[in-house]
Amino acid sequence: MRISSTSFLCVCILGLLLMAAGCTQSKPDSNASTPGSPEPNYTSNETLAAFVESAVDYAKANGKEKALAEFSDPNGSFVRGELYIYAYDFNNVALAHPFDPDKIGVNRMDELDAFGNPYTRQFIDAAENGSGFVRFYYVNPAHNRTVESKLGYVMKVDEDWWLGSGIYTGPAEQVTENSQTQS
Repeated sequence: MRISSTSFLCVCILGLLLMAAGCTQSKPDSNASTPGSPEPNYTSNETLAAFVESAVDYAKANGKEKALAEFSDPNGSFVRGELYIYAYDFNNVALAHPFDPDKIGVNRMDELDAFGNPYTRQFIDAAENGSGFVRFYYVNPAHNRTVESKLGYVMKVDEDWWLGSGIYTGPAEQVTENSQTQS
């Protein structure tokens, strides 16, 4: 039996394509990790803001009671990798938190970040203006409880309450409210 050179060439090309397909598999989705996973994640500011906006849309479509139950569920649809939703009223009383239910019902108005800055008041200021980002410094339980810089994004649901989420952005250098410069 004689194999033509065209057939042989086709078999070789097919073999090379099959080998190349096995070498170009994509990595698993890095956003699919769970809180506390050792793998580094990167969540953009746009993704963070879109996540909070989707939660506000959910709250408006489904009502406050159903939304707060969903936001407080550690297995709910608003826990995605490092992102989760927390809810507060404008007196800064926690209404929902999926990983720290002991905070629910607690007024956190005078709480300070790891460097003594009154970050919770900044959340309210941003939410009262509709939405905004807030930089603060917080202990990261996923990194041996080291203090890290965290970027929060908050958005008003209505005149009574607001939602937020945040991402750790790396090691923190001590910064206090008095040493920050306006840009």
